[in-house]
Amino acid sequence: MFRLIAAALALALGLAASAEAQVSGKLGLYTSQPDRDAAQTVEGFRKRHPQVEVEIFRSGTTEVMNKLLAEFAAGDPRPDVLFIADAVSMERLKADGRLLPYPGADVSQFPAAAYDRDRTYFGSKLITTGIIVNAKAPFTPKSWADLLRPEARGQVTLPSPLYSGAAAIHMAALAALPGLGPKYYEALSKNGASAVRGNGAVVTQVAGGEKMFGFIVEFMALNAQKKGSPVSFVFPTEGVSAVTEPVAALKTAKNPAAARAFIDFVLSKEGQELAVAQGYLPARRDVRPPEGFPGIADVKLIAIDVPAAIAADEANKKAFADLFGG
Repeated sequence: MFRLIAAALALALGLAASAEAQVSGKLGLYTSQPDRDAAQTVEGFRKRHPQVEVEIFRSGTTEVMNKLLAEFAAGDPRPDVLFIADAVSMERLKADGRLLPYPGADVSQFPAAAYDRDRTYFGSKLITTGIIVNAKAPFTPKSWADLLRPEARGQVTLPSPLYSGAAAIHMAALAALPGLGPKYYEALSKNGASAVRGNGAVVTQVAGGEKMFGFIVEFMALNAQKKGSPVSFVFPTEGVSAVTEPVAALKTAKNPAAARAFIDFVLSKEGQELAVAQGYLPARRDVRPPEGFPGIADVKLIAIDVPAAIAADEANKKAFADLFGG
């Protein structure tokens, strides 16, 4: 009996290994990852699946989505898998029935907020937005509300949601947060806060001393600090919003097996350790974060109602433009 069980187990393991080894063909990948990160991700995936040829299109999430929507309209969507910045774009695709569910994805080490409950898209990391502070700032804020203090007047800079997906999600998160609400950005404007196009410009202004405080994605602030910039990063007491950089397969995928294998790699411990090496906070609980980052259990995430954020997106952007300019 023992020999029969052992033989059956060996056969099952052998079949699983064989199935993984047999993944081959072309994989169309559309991604908004930075060039370096995208190249490293593809390289790591192909070490597992050398028989898969990856054809990649890389640009910002807005351009990736515009290209994909044009392909849908033409009846010829090219990618098998998407790896983009935010869950809002994925949720729109899910609502349109464009995503291929993957019930077998291993999410046992991921917080529930990191992936779609129907398992159509899966967050690969937690890119949180908090506060960057110049070393010469008159005080160290502990909360988002602190940036409304008189000492912060005219000293706050923030990225525009008209250009940054993370900033758009952050605005929706704070607008729904008890104690801050939709009037928070109006109060920031009245306190002299100003807007720049993206997170990179926030780092430049705060590190250079032009502004003392800024809204920023954490890895940019922490990496600037490591390189010697006179800045620190604060996780506010109310919590932080997070962009999860999700990955998903399309229903129209021509190579769904390779698409699922790509998702498996991104979610694997190896894939998450690659994210750490690239300087990001991993979504897996069992992967150590980069030096200087908190553990996932120590990060308080602001819950985001993604459908509500989608519904409010245009109104939020108009309100922001009215307050801070386009």
